[in-house]
Amino acid sequence: MELLQKTIKNQAVISGVGLHTGNKVTMVFKPLAVNSGIQFTRSDIKDKPLIKADYQHLLALNRTLRRTSLGIGSEIEIQTIEHLMATISGLQIDNLLIEIDNNEIPGMDGSGLEFLNALKGAGIIEQDAARKFFSLKEPICVEEDSCLIVALPASDYSIRYTLSFNHPLLRAQYMELAITQENFEKELACARTFCLQAEAQGLQNQGLGKGANYQNTLVVGEKEVIKNTLRFPDEFVRHKIFDLMGDLSLLGVPLKAKIIAVKSGHSLNLKLLHKIQQQKVKYDAGSIAFGAIPKDGEPIDAAAIMKILPHRYPFLLVDKIISLEKGKRAVGIKNVTVNEHFFVGHFPGKPVMPGVLIIEAMAQVGGVMMLSPEENRGKLAFFMAANDVKFRKPVLPGDQLMIEVTVGKIKSRTGQVFAKAYVDGKVATEGELMFALVEG
Repeated sequence: MELLQKTIKNQAVISGVGLHTGNKVTMVFKPLAVNSGIQFTRSDIKDKPLIKADYQHLLALNRTLRRTSLGIGSEIEIQTIEHLMATISGLQIDNLLIEIDNNEIPGMDGSGLEFLNALKGAGIIEQDAARKFFSLKEPICVEEDSCLIVALPASDYSIRYTLSFNHPLLRAQYMELAITQENFEKELACARTFCLQAEAQGLQNQGLGKGANYQNTLVVGEKEVIKNTLRFPDEFVRHKIFDLMGDLSLLGVPLKAKIIAVKSGHSLNLKLLHKIQQQKVKYDAGSIAFGAIPKDGEPIDAAAIMKILPHRYPFLLVDKIISLEKGKRAVGIKNVTVNEHFFVGHFPGKPVMPGVLIIEAMAQVGGVMMLSPEENRGKLAFFMAANDVKFRKPVLPGDQLMIEVTVGKIKSRTGQVFAKAYVDGKVATEGELMFALVEG
């Protein structure tokens, strides 16, 4: 039976304090349409920039130690997302908007339990589109000192984790679990984060744990958990699986694989995510590649464009092809938002889309048109020259570029197209573009 995408029926609100920053924060969960994914927006920042919860927006771990965080540029960030993301993944929610008014997800009780209750209370509903999975194709292994993760192809999703610290309470805990919604709610959602008493002071000296206390963090002393009681005898290994789920959810689609982890943490988890992402791009590019170009007149979405062109974020600059006459004409759309990576440093006080990127967007629409005829399937279109280019009006955040490309001359090895980019029906940029067609 085909599994459907899910979102929530109603809004939900949750408030708390960030575990590391100590900042007070309120989050609002809102439903999103199919194929939107999980998206965050900083409601406290002008223009409310959107950050998609995926690999492309990960912040370097040395910027936010001991936690997984997302961001755009050097200033916009959302820290410590792993517990919330694990919960969203465990509940099999595919499309969700999370408005947050500060820079860190609230820690709540150190687990996913309060997130789970809020999301289930909002009502989880099915949507009219199938879930999109990535099934691991080849084994992957990543290592770091004495830590290891192996990912194996499988027909479902499961995690086997071995925890082993040089501490009497943290020696040789082991758990293997099929990752289903029922198992997640019963076995993982309420497992809390933990740290050793011996390292707590050092973490605070690094500016971490400002919102942590004995109620939202299991502080492990020499002989017992301090001022708290375990929910499971093996709560520590359960929380490690919980963290691993949250990190791997940044693949952006549900995963089918068997994960075997030994003493892994965020650093190694994200190395595995990187390897899985590389494999996904490899197989996505080859799965349909040039064998399923839509018929003339049919729209082509971003996923299909990536099966025609080799470009990926942040240099895939076309959101959709809305009209295609193979080898003759194409019309594409580029929605320009304030979240574009180039606005961080290109006239940040008065953002304007760089002209060379407008030309690149026009070239990508031209590339789709030139590679659509049967004789050009499997080739690559390399940009050679731009002639008689004119920039007639600036392109700003919020504009929609409609790019029309018509054929000039296409030979077996070269192509010439004429391109115009419109904003509100007026020409913003135009020019003649030349390409070399080479075997892929």
